[in-house]
Amino acid sequence: MEYRRLGRTDINVSVICLGTMTWGQQNTQEEAFEQLDYATGNEINFIDTAEMYPVPAMEETFTRTETIIGNWLEKRGRRDDLVIASKIVGPAERFPYVRGGPRLTRAQINEAIDGSLTRLKTDYVDIYQLHWPDRNSNFFGKLGYVHDANEEFTPIEESLEALHDLVQAGKIRYIGLSNETPWGLMKFLELAEKKGWPRVVSVQNPYGLLNRTYEVGLAECSIREDAGLLAYSPLGGGALSGKYLGGARPEGARSSIWPQYFGRYLTENGIKATEAYVKLAKDNGLDPAQMALAYVNTRPFLTANIIGATSMEQLKSNIGSAYLELSDDVLAEIEKIQTTWPNPCP
Repeated sequence: MEYRRLGRTDINVSVICLGTMTWGQQNTQEEAFEQLDYATGNEINFIDTAEMYPVPAMEETFTRTETIIGNWLEKRGRRDDLVIASKIVGPAERFPYVRGGPRLTRAQINEAIDGSLTRLKTDYVDIYQLHWPDRNSNFFGKLGYVHDANEEFTPIEESLEALHDLVQAGKIRYIGLSNETPWGLMKFLELAEKKGWPRVVSVQNPYGLLNRTYEVGLAECSIREDAGLLAYSPLGGGALSGKYLGGARPEGARSSIWPQYFGRYLTENGIKATEAYVKLAKDNGLDPAQMALAYVNTRPFLTANIIGATSMEQLKSNIGSAYLELSDDVLAEIEKIQTTWPNPCP
């Protein structure tokens, strides 16, 4: 397993990070334990979760994934050899049941981290991430920034100072952003330098063959500022496995159960691009999902590739991508497909 340095810290994380957002919804606690045992037994030391998991977020399942991980950590009896990342929910009207409406204020950050630590049954989180910005911006596939001069949002200074105090208190080790823009990342870094507060060590944004928009702006920031990408949705919600081609909707698959939440990667151009990537993989004797993940692993701005699986077969295949080296010919063909179908699912 390859390990990469996390920001400017002394921590090295496995290039494959175990995602957890299906645990407590599509996967039972017993299945989650099996995934955790297998992953950690195969040199993965990095686990990513969030207070809002499992996805899609619902009031009755909110925080369930963290509870499952905490139960496993308690059963395992060891925690310090793992890097555990979690996230606080950003503002959204669909979460009235979260602290009366979530914002990234000092009070809410303090309340959220205490809840996460209790559920995870640990004294600290290695990386605490802001799940999405507390301001109008482009994320979750939104294009075309529209500025609102009158919007009310929590100042970045307030959020970052609260995180600084949590680092000082020993509740979190490092901070990360998620669904962030180049402006947002650089603003956090500017304030950190000016105030002596913690630097951002990572940016968890979508990245994969169907969405390479991270390369515009943020990739350079990641490399020059040592704030690497934690890539989520590297398989486009499973689309790049090819399992949805031809209109197929496999039983139990996310886009079969919740098409309203996971249709982002099944657009007309997304399907055409996926067909091309799947054909390329098969023509070269490769598993389409492994090829897609292996491509992400090659990116110089990447710190870790967050995989998610609902079956052990998927998990083993996904982890196996860490050992797959793509040929120059395959990489060149991938670029040709990207030129034909550029970022079809941002």
